[in-house]
Amino acid sequence: MTVPTLIGERPPATTDRPGLAAQLLRRKPIGQLVSEAETGHGGTRLVRSFGVLQLTMISVGATLGTGILVILGESVPLAGPAIWISFAIAGLAALLSAVSYAEMAGLVPAAGSSYSYTYATMGEGMAWICGWCLVLEYAVSVAAVAVGAGQYVNEALAVFGLELPDAISQPPGDGGVLNAPAIVIVVLAMALLVRGAKESAGINTAIVLVKVGILVFFCAVAFTAFNAAHFEPLMPMGAAGVSAAASRVFFSYIGFDAASTAGEEARDPKRDLPRAILLSMLIVTTIYVLVAIAAIGARPWGWFDGTEAALVKILEETTGQPWIALVFAVGAVLAIASIVLTVLYGQTRILLSMARDGMVPRIFGRVSPRTGTPVAGTLIVGIVVALTAGLVPLGALADATSIGTLFAFALVNIAVIYLRRSRPELKRSFRVPLFPLTPILGAAMCGYLMLNLGADTWVVFGLWMLVGLAVYFGYGRRNSRVAALSHEEYRELSAAAASDTTSSPEPMKAHHS
Repeated sequence: MTVPTLIGERPPATTDRPGLAAQLLRRKPIGQLVSEAETGHGGTRLVRSFGVLQLTMISVGATLGTGILVILGESVPLAGPAIWISFAIAGLAALLSAVSYAEMAGLVPAAGSSYSYTYATMGEGMAWICGWCLVLEYAVSVAAVAVGAGQYVNEALAVFGLELPDAISQPPGDGGVLNAPAIVIVVLAMALLVRGAKESAGINTAIVLVKVGILVFFCAVAFTAFNAAHFEPLMPMGAAGVSAAASRVFFSYIGFDAASTAGEEARDPKRDLPRAILLSMLIVTTIYVLVAIAAIGARPWGWFDGTEAALVKILEETTGQPWIALVFAVGAVLAIASIVLTVLYGQTRILLSMARDGMVPRIFGRVSPRTGTPVAGTLIVGIVVALTAGLVPLGALADATSIGTLFAFALVNIAVIYLRRSRPELKRSFRVPLFPLTPILGAAMCGYLMLNLGADTWVVFGLWMLVGLAVYFGYGRRNSRVAALSHEEYRELSAAAASDTTSSPEPMKAHHS
């Protein structure tokens, strides 16, 4: 019997194409996902060059950045000296989803991250929603982070008595013509990604080590002015204040899932991806808590109210050296560059997976034989993000990234529960501890944080979903590779993939149009 496949050219549409409800529920077999990752989907495959270090640095690079430099000062008034407890609570909340990502990344080492996990468990409809949320999360967050580049470049130049004019450091809505630093950072990241994943990962590792070093330097200096009396009383706003601050600082942890988009470029994904995700969470949480303790120890909590760039000011006041501002401004620019690089990388890999499935145009799924990267997709995404960052004052739009991220996190927790029940025989390189309590709590926490977001954020999210529905019905539904299989072909493909639970199925015969 010839078993159908999704590898190769898109299969021709069949006469017994499924109805809408049936198509939305069609799942892509895990074995097929793994097989496509190993064979390059019938074309040029991505290059497996990442070890645990590179994968960990991708997640740390996407997570650890400007958040800790600005969000600390904004959150201290909510929690008081207990702000470090808020960071620990937020880290624990993020860890609940991180362990689910670790299990799924080891089980489905594909480039699509939560999009692929959802396709394998909940079907095409939820997979499309998840993928569309990730497009919002990654693309808008890159632009939002890049927009802050102008401010930090100006802080660095201020040491020398210089400043960029608003015309080239602010978008039209904020009194300028374009945000040139934002465009430059995105274009540089795009150029690195086009050259090759290995090269860009090496540069990202170096940048991450620098920004970790800067934050460790802050802790070392701040601890010289440590005063234990600043922690009394520990919780002047009570437990409610600590919880409110935890909700705010939670978003400093968004980005740990970036390593899961490198499933097809990891040398040993089943072993290394879970390790990288959990190790990155440990590193980021430890740094956040240490920085918070050091900052409160150096200055009383009331000092932070209304203080901008609190970390920089603590260092300036402690050392009496204005050049500290230059060091931290440079560190912030590097932090921005690292986030832009890693998140832009994740965006291109998710679109690559969606293109393979026919959900978005195939140009996003073409891998260059020379570089082993999706060059065309990277250029398209990079140009769109650069123009958005340079010309659009994002404002509240950036908040919509949070809701998309939390929705994707919730789906991954649900996917773990589904696969444990439906496919308990699958070989897992990492298993979520305290199952099913951990993924249930992870999904519940994501839902709770989503409900706490403002009405404007929900409106933007709703409008984005409407656009997504239009794209799906206008393109994705008609070009879906899974839907193009006949009922009989789909049953055969599912049965073939399910017959081997310990290894990926053999590459199967491709349909050609």
